[in-house]
Amino acid sequence: MDRQYYLDLAASGLKMPIGTHLVLHEHADHDAIPNDGRRLGGVIEEAARRFGCPMALPLMDLKLEKEALLLARGVAPAEIDTFHFTETPGGDWEVPLTRKMGAVCEAIQYIAGQTDLLPVGMGIGPFSLMTKLITDPITPVFLAGGGATADEEEEVELVERLLQLASKTIRLYLNAQIQAGAKAIILCEPAANKVYFSPIQLEESHDIFDRYVMDLNREIREQLRAADVDLIFHDCGELTDGMVSRFATLDPAMISLGCSRVLWEDARLLPKTTVLYGNLPTKQFYSDELVSIARVRELSDELLRRMREVGHPFILGSECDVLSVPGYEQTIMAKVDEFLKSE
Repeated sequence: MDRQYYLDLAASGLKMPIGTHLVLHEHADHDAIPNDGRRLGGVIEEAARRFGCPMALPLMDLKLEKEALLLARGVAPAEIDTFHFTETPGGDWEVPLTRKMGAVCEAIQYIAGQTDLLPVGMGIGPFSLMTKLITDPITPVFLAGGGATADEEEEVELVERLLQLASKTIRLYLNAQIQAGAKAIILCEPAANKVYFSPIQLEESHDIFDRYVMDLNREIREQLRAADVDLIFHDCGELTDGMVSRFATLDPAMISLGCSRVLWEDARLLPKTTVLYGNLPTKQFYSDELVSIARVRELSDELLRRMREVGHPFILGSECDVLSVPGYEQTIMAKVDEFLKSE
């Protein structure tokens, strides 16, 4: 897409949640739909129409790549959620798409072929996938940040091998979505944050962050660029200014940051060709005590006002995927509707 597409959306005053999960759970058989590409496409379209969004945003399901990688390795389906590598896996293996991945691709095909919406794909970032594959990613990342190599530390060797496998799996899945017709990809790298990277080490050098996060994401950026597919980069973790500045070098069409960031201050770290998106505290929308409807309006009005003052292209939205919480569906939806009415 022409970058102007996103700038025009921002200039139009568009407000939108990443809200397909909310709409999905209005369906009685919501557990079955993610396995049915045509029906999933219908729900994605329904969510876009409901929220007045010209982009068809998929579910932010960041478990799919782990499932595919481990199934291909021979891990039993019932063990996948809790499985972690304890030794560096040798060799290489093919990673076929799972049924849910195939359904996402079929949903993208439906959006691309049967609607006027922009078909958008979804994927997890390599570093974030790696953190799901071992019990303790913090220690080896710290060791590597202090100069330890894979030859010296088995934990570092494991992390670096898993980063390779994660990147391979992610790029395969993204390519399938691109072939299905995706014109933009939301790449989610929430684990690239201060929990996993020592701020003290980063004050001295960003070498480990660049090697473990940025280099692999740049490869994905080039993959998308070669296919004329736009990058929408998402990281709702606790970030440093240096991290945000590095994400800016990916030249995303949009960047989505969590509510720990002050967007009107982050605007100085980003080029005006990148639309800032977010970052209402939607993870707390289920609770009126944490965030009331009145507070949603206050936060929305402040974000809109402040972003106009700094003059950076901006789309008001959620800090992350807005999840449907059993028993609180109406409360959450009422707050989404409230910020969509902001001016």
